[in-house]
Amino acid sequence: MDRKLRLLIFVIIGLLFFSFASVLLFGGKQMTTKVLIQTNKGNITLELDDKNAPITVNNFLSYVDDGFFDGTIFHRVIKDFMIQGGGFTPDGLQKKTKQAIKLESNNGLKNLRGTVAMARTNIPDSATSQFFINTVDNAFLDYSPGNPGYAVFGKVIEGMDVVDLISQVKTQSKPMPDWPSEEIIIKSITRLS
Repeated sequence: MDRKLRLLIFVIIGLLFFSFASVLLFGGKQMTTKVLIQTNKGNITLELDDKNAPITVNNFLSYVDDGFFDGTIFHRVIKDFMIQGGGFTPDGLQKKTKQAIKLESNNGLKNLRGTVAMARTNIPDSATSQFFINTVDNAFLDYSPGNPGYAVFGKVIEGMDVVDLISQVKTQSKPMPDWPSEEIIIKSITRLS
């Protein structure tokens, strides 16, 4: 048998073995990235959807890897809606961000309780670092024809009790509406996988 043909057969067998092994190990599911949000109220673990929101996940992880979120706060809390963070320091200063990203809201993911999505302005492709965690199902934030929606890119897999605790804090209108009366500090966000 020709050497090149043997090598090709060996490569094909190797790929088939790897595919079979990945199905056994991961149940055929897409591997995902997990991150840990450490706050002064407790920890929240997110599972990011690398497959359905690759641009958004890569953007979020670039901020994680830079340590950008360390020492920021959850600056917007609206009971029975969501908690938002990732852009302000406790003194109310907004951090300088990277370029805005393309909106990935039409990815099949829904703004359900416990999902994490990107905050943005009224301009669809304006998300940078700020994100929010839905505390209830928010279907009106989902993509639909005529509604660009908000891009979901992951979900809480541990610590929803912490999210709920944060969602109950009292808020004030300074320095902006829905600002928590007590500091909800994001100590760090780090990769787990």
